[in-house]
Amino acid sequence: MENRSSEISGFYKLSVDERLKILESFSDLSPEEIETLRMQGSLGTELADRLIENVVSTLELPVGIAPNFRINGKDYLIPMAIEEASVVAACSNAARIARVSGGFVSESTEPIMIGQIQIVKYDSLEKLKSTILEHETDIITLANTRSRTLSSLGAGAKGIEIRTLDDPQKSVVVHLLIDVRDAMGANVVNSMCETVAPYLEEITGCRTNLRILSNLTPHRVSRSRAIFKRDLIGGEAVVDNIISAYQMANVDPFRAATHNKGIMNGIDAVLLATLNDWRSAEANAHTYHVLTGNYSLTRFSKTPEGDLMGEIEIPIAVGTVGGSTNTVKKAAIYRKILGVENSREFANVLAAVGLAQNFAAVRALSSEGIQKGHMSLHARSLAASVGAEKEEIDLISDTMIKNGTISMSKARELLEDIRKRTNK
Repeated sequence: MENRSSEISGFYKLSVDERLKILESFSDLSPEEIETLRMQGSLGTELADRLIENVVSTLELPVGIAPNFRINGKDYLIPMAIEEASVVAACSNAARIARVSGGFVSESTEPIMIGQIQIVKYDSLEKLKSTILEHETDIITLANTRSRTLSSLGAGAKGIEIRTLDDPQKSVVVHLLIDVRDAMGANVVNSMCETVAPYLEEITGCRTNLRILSNLTPHRVSRSRAIFKRDLIGGEAVVDNIISAYQMANVDPFRAATHNKGIMNGIDAVLLATLNDWRSAEANAHTYHVLTGNYSLTRFSKTPEGDLMGEIEIPIAVGTVGGSTNTVKKAAIYRKILGVENSREFANVLAAVGLAQNFAAVRALSSEGIQKGHMSLHARSLAASVGAEKEEIDLISDTMIKNGTISMSKARELLEDIRKRTNK
């Protein structure tokens, strides 16, 4: 074991079986563990090996459905892929409460993405800016040669912005503003940046460095709002507590990190189920506060009637065409279940899900505490993990919760006791 080396020449050229043999030796995996890795699920080895590099297996997550959602007058069933207990249930319950007041009202701006081209080593800043602006039409025309599809839709590159950074090189950054329609947009934005960069060098005599999209999308923002009836969420005290909790999150970065994580619990789960880029969504959401000055992505206030108004403003770049979303059959099916027709409708749904999940989390914190729901589901998960089945899971879970001891060892002890009494 001491002489193991991870330096493997041509690992990418090997078959999945050959890679598994290397893992078996390197990590001392048992035949049963290797056989578990061979279980590829519905994705299959061949497709998985085409999607990413050095594939050895796949990993499946539970996918649950959050019912009760009504958004802009339309009903939705929301597929959510997540390993964390209570998220799907909490989201569903929040949607049920909001539905009483008509559900969620969402809106999204035009799907404008930003492509960044970094310019360094210039002499005169004013001359550089004026030269770029003089050639703006040519820059946009050149960028649009990279996508006939977008051009035919009246979309594509629409304009430019010029920014100066306070980095050691005093970089100038040219932003291409690109309408990507129903795509997330990464590939076409990157292609446009790489096409335009040599032209910028030609007209300015300067050197370009980075040429890539930004995952921060201040022009591509979604908003959603809903009213949660006071009598359905615990009364006036709970309404006041939720507002107080939001106010804390809006000024305290330590609380905001957890507050906004609750939003992304919901959004990421939908993005995972439909195989959209949840890492991009995370980076986008958590950087947005730099522009707005608000740590919290949600706002809660009291209506004149004393009910709770919840609102969210969040940048969302999501696609309904391109990427892996149509390549993987289950992802395509989950998107069909979701029933969105374009990227803006998809973003509207995600904003509503984020608001619902955040409301549910803050409500739990402001009333009975977050652990009550978490521990109930955690107890069931522990019971299942030690081999309990059907009625055994309920009995073990209920006993652990009643006794206030929720652990793997306790679940195993209770299971052994049950099976001794039933002679299993």
